Amino acid sequence: MERETQFIGQSAAFQDAVDRASQAATLDRPVLVIGERGTGKELIAERLHRLSARWDRPYVIMNCAAMPETLIESELFGHEAGAFTGATKTRAGRFEEADGGTLFLDELATMSMGAQERLLRAVEYGEVTRVGSSRPIRVDVRIVAATNEHLPALVEDNRFRADLLDRLSFEVITLPPLRAREGDIEVLATYFGQRMAAVLGWEEWPGFGPRALAAMEGHDWPGNVRELRNVIERAIYRWADPERPVDALSFDPFASPWQPVVRKATAKPAAAAAASEGAPTAHEPQSGPVSDLRAAVDAYEKQILADTMARCRFNQKVAAEALGLSYDQIRHALKKHGLNQ
Repeated sequence: MERETQFIGQSAAFQDAVDRASQAATLDRPVLVIGERGTGKELIAERLHRLSARWDRPYVIMNCAAMPETLIESELFGHEAGAFTGATKTRAGRFEEADGGTLFLDELATMSMGAQERLLRAVEYGEVTRVGSSRPIRVDVRIVAATNEHLPALVEDNRFRADLLDRLSFEVITLPPLRAREGDIEVLATYFGQRMAAVLGWEEWPGFGPRALAAMEGHDWPGNVRELRNVIERAIYRWADPERPVDALSFDPFASPWQPVVRKATAKPAAAAAASEGAPTAHEPQSGPVSDLRAAVDAYEKQILADTMARCRFNQKVAAEALGLSYDQIRHALKKHGLNQ
């Protein structure tokens, strides 16, 4: 499918973020785009460029997390031939490539303190110096940066430069997570569903059944719009009858009774660890005939969660690590079983 470049949503929170981006686009100032993964930070950054006076000039994207720390300065500012091992010829950096246009720095918070210092100078004075050179080069670049981190907290932890944050935060656009976008889940799901149905050659779009709609609204969507798109497209692809409303969703593509079991050789068994801490252990599943498998599994899962939360003094982060779950996964599980009070 083609790259998705349009904004879909009707919630006030989402529309407010888009409107702020449109307003900020006309000013030749740095903009920070903040949001969880999958909320559309790249789309907002592209909108800031396309609606600016630089729209017909280069739009250069750099993912800071994808660059090794040893190469990020070379990627940003370029290098001269022989500047380091493997530098066989002179290379312009991203700043020079974006001259006259916009440079989008994704995952800004992963940048090293050394690279942050040189970035500050480039933003402050409009000059870059290639690695291995002493001659500065003038550039005219607008910076748009994105992260899913709370940068003021990183400044407090001495992991991000306060002066760089001051320079880049002329405008900060914070994107709402999908769970906060009232009414947008069904709108987006329908859009992605219709597109996938067209790809599969369905003659008509049958819509979603009540069970699927309820499951969508009850899910936390930790991966936001990107996760929603995957879930919907997977549901359409797996649905056997195009004439009936799609009424089954699979949120976890790895879910399987035969999935590999990861064993840590150095880890203590959970029961032994709990006993050593003097905390209650998780109850074993009841033996004997089971009349309702789903209910029995849910009850056992709830008991494990309750016991682990008690053992971890109700610290969700610690409990998630103990169970091998992400923070979003344990939040969803606790909410499912009514244990997040």
